[in-house]
Amino acid sequence: MPIPKIGFNHEKSNQAEFEIIELASLLSRPSLDHEPQMPHRVSFFMFICIEAGQGSHMVDFEEYPFEPGSIIFVQREQVHSFDLSSKPQGKILLFTQAFLDRLHSNMRLPNYTPTHLNASHSPQAQLSELDRKRTRTLIAEMITEQQQENCEPLIIMYLFSALALIFHRLRPESVHDRLTVEQNVRLARFFELMQQNFSRVRDANWYAHRLNTTYKTLNQVCKLATGLTAKQMIDAFTVVEMKRRLVVNSTASQQMAYDFGFEDASNFVKYFKNLTGLTPTQFQTKYRKPVL
Repeated sequence: MPIPKIGFNHEKSNQAEFEIIELASLLSRPSLDHEPQMPHRVSFFMFICIEAGQGSHMVDFEEYPFEPGSIIFVQREQVHSFDLSSKPQGKILLFTQAFLDRLHSNMRLPNYTPTHLNASHSPQAQLSELDRKRTRTLIAEMITEQQQENCEPLIIMYLFSALALIFHRLRPESVHDRLTVEQNVRLARFFELMQQNFSRVRDANWYAHRLNTTYKTLNQVCKLATGLTAKQMIDAFTVVEMKRRLVVNSTASQQMAYDFGFEDASNFVKYFKNLTGLTPTQFQTKYRKPVL
């Protein structure tokens, strides 16, 4: 069976495109149509704020330890799974691209570029005691506003923006928004093209041509945004998609080679091992383990 893709519940949020839920509630929500502790893909963004408990959160098949004060950022279209073994407590902030678009039209907010494609990027950060206190206060204020009969979405947006800027400051690789508006548009279009063509095209020049720009210019934008060249971004995106398919579908190397346009299975295995250090079979074995 394929990896479940979890969409945002627009009706539950009353079309606000933003929701806050208790982390502990994942253990007792019979309405969930997926197992939170198994890999699943999300079509929205998430801030997971840990208040109690320890464990390891999986994001795109990498494990990130957490403890009280940890925050974990999951970007849309990433695959992740919760570790609920210690019954962690905290808050999960769910928000959509539409919510971010509204924010950007009203106030200053960081752009979430695909830094997760860089292996040195971590979605986890640790809050200081002061920032933990401020985070609790801002989230509590958002919850209070949501509960008002005449809830004002703009108040929630301002509170969320303050929280996002606090989190943004914790990540040295993205302290400065280095891309111009034009560069952000080009990067977004490149990312869309990768999503549409990664299984058959891994040539950075091809993408540059489709974007009506030069290879050098595309490289510059990619390096500013992620620290990776255009080719490195393509390979990183492709291998994440390969991992997602290998982990759930038990796809044979020959079929994977065909799906991704390789001449034969040995070329596919070599490509995958060069980028991950594991053969496809070794990777499948590592991640096909039962959740206890």
